[in-house]
Amino acid sequence: MKKNVFLGSLVIATMMMTGCGPTGMLGSAGTQGGTQATTGALENIIGSVLGGLSKPTLKNLIGTWTYTQPGCAFTSDNLLAQAGGEVAAAEIKQKLLPTYQKLGIKSSNTQVTFREDGTFAASFAGKTFSGNFTYDEATQKITMQGMLLNINCYAKRNATGIALLFESSKLLSMLQMMSALSGNAQMQAIGDIAKNYDGLRIGFDFK
Repeated sequence: MKKNVFLGSLVIATMMMTGCGPTGMLGSAGTQGGTQATTGALENIIGSVLGGLSKPTLKNLIGTWTYTQPGCAFTSDNLLAQAGGEVAAAEIKQKLLPTYQKLGIKSSNTQVTFREDGTFAASFAGKTFSGNFTYDEATQKITMQGMLLNINCYAKRNATGIALLFESSKLLSMLQMMSALSGNAQMQAIGDIAKNYDGLRIGFDFK
């Protein structure tokens, strides 16, 4: 019930911001652009919450995904609202971007493939590993088990594909093992960003 009220408030607020009232929602030729803007803004806000409409199915995960930018999401709509909404999510991604770049994370060397047989192959900043994975659709948790590295993360649908998101300590552990850069300034920067927001998971957006 609380979630429905929250989403309803988001619809009203977004309509007000885009100048789109009930008549515009019905979609005359002159208001079509406003309706599209309203829909896009609402999708962005909802997409900043882990769960609900952003839950992918196992079938949604299958395929090869290429890194596009840092990813983040809050674990509840209440935390999202407290943090300042979509603006905060965008700011977090911008803060993470230079740190990811310094770690060498880019689209040409960071991909992940999930296969129907339950195996995966991944590359993060050019470091590769593979193994088996399981996915719990209820919790959105992915468990990837390889010979040298076990990873737990959470999947989220976004506008262009999926995001793989981690509790900050888990992400730092993975990056340290993959890059052998334990204790460097980039790791510290990621940790500092995560400490500033309760209920935040950070990671990678893929398309």
